[in-house]
Amino acid sequence: MTAVDVSENTQAPKRDRLYFYVLGGIILGALLGYLKPEWGEAMKPLGDVFIKAIKMLIAPIIFSAVATGIAHAGDLRKVGRVGLKALIYFEVMTTFALFIGWAVVHLLQPGAGIHAHIDAESASALLAAQTHGQGAVGFVAHLTGIVPESFLGAFANGEVLPVLFLSCLFGAAIASMGEKGKPALHMIDELGHVFFKVLGIVMRAAPVGAFGAMAYTVGHFGIDTLGNLLKLMLGFYATTLLFVFVVLGAVCHVVGISIFSLLRYLKDELLIVLGTSSSESVLPRLMDKMEVLGCSREVARLVIPTGYSFNLDGTSIYLTMAAIFVAQALDIELTWGQEFALLGVLLLTSKGAAAVSGGGFVTLSATLQSTRTIPVGGLTLLLGVDRFMSEARALTNMVGNAVATIAIAHWEGQLDLEKARRTLGGEAPSGEEAK
Repeated sequence: MTAVDVSENTQAPKRDRLYFYVLGGIILGALLGYLKPEWGEAMKPLGDVFIKAIKMLIAPIIFSAVATGIAHAGDLRKVGRVGLKALIYFEVMTTFALFIGWAVVHLLQPGAGIHAHIDAESASALLAAQTHGQGAVGFVAHLTGIVPESFLGAFANGEVLPVLFLSCLFGAAIASMGEKGKPALHMIDELGHVFFKVLGIVMRAAPVGAFGAMAYTVGHFGIDTLGNLLKLMLGFYATTLLFVFVVLGAVCHVVGISIFSLLRYLKDELLIVLGTSSSESVLPRLMDKMEVLGCSREVARLVIPTGYSFNLDGTSIYLTMAAIFVAQALDIELTWGQEFALLGVLLLTSKGAAAVSGGGFVTLSATLQSTRTIPVGGLTLLLGVDRFMSEARALTNMVGNAVATIAIAHWEGQLDLEKARRTLGGEAPSGEEAK
């Protein structure tokens, strides 16, 4: 798939208009939720419908993008090499995120002094309501769920990994067929164009979706829900900023670009994620923008969809901070062995966390159930503020996958660094460069 449409969608005037419209939607939504909470709650369907519309397109876009990316690469050994490097990078960065979250929560001690006591029956009811319909999210469950039961089932269930698995098989098969596979490649390529056009139409509703999601959040949960958990929230936000600007900033520095310039380049996507609390809402656009930036098609279309399941840095930080916070609040003294065992389990379960809002909470519940060192009922302490922390999780996840794509493209020698620097400097790529 060429990127002509991508360059058209990323020119400065259109970017700026979307930026201000989405920002306006977020501000208006927050004001409505604060001034008229009942009206704010009534706006929830606007955000839900927008996210559903995006999720409707994710499976076919991933399929077309990954399949054509692998088929265009031709050399399957190169695809395998990129995938292996991506998995190594993901494991290193999520481990960093877990340990940074663990260190900060011990330093701040946000749960100390709460002395909470959890009523088992009411806690079970609350958690059942919170996790209803989410299902198992453990590493083993996702490992066995990679292979879909049917071809259409991969698309019908709305999960990324089965679609990714199927698209890799298709891309590898087309690449192995040589000239005979070109008609199939052309057909999937053209279908990809259609889906990206549909995405462009849907994205015009982003300000409305952000308005509805933010109005519901403030209206339903209210400002007073922060209470004694404000310290945890602020600590979590500070930790995600530390991770983005220090850890991810260091990766960008090694590549030769600025993390600040990258964040400016991704400002539209950051605002959409902020409004919807879902990094999945910008997955197709992120693949586009990484290609326009100068990353090769093969790397962008393999690394980003994979990263949405295996490279959730913000969720990893949240998991450790939330788990240790609950232990502190319940006055549970964990041994070093228990804490490192918890981190070890989180290294696995964090790879099964969904990239949508609420996935981190369900993953944490599954982790505590498996370790049995911290009562799962203690998660009721987080219900009031989990929604407010989901924005930081989603934002960090998105930036982490953008940086991962740049780093792996650079590692593979498939990053046009001069083009990236010009684009981040505000120069729109020419038509030829965008192809």
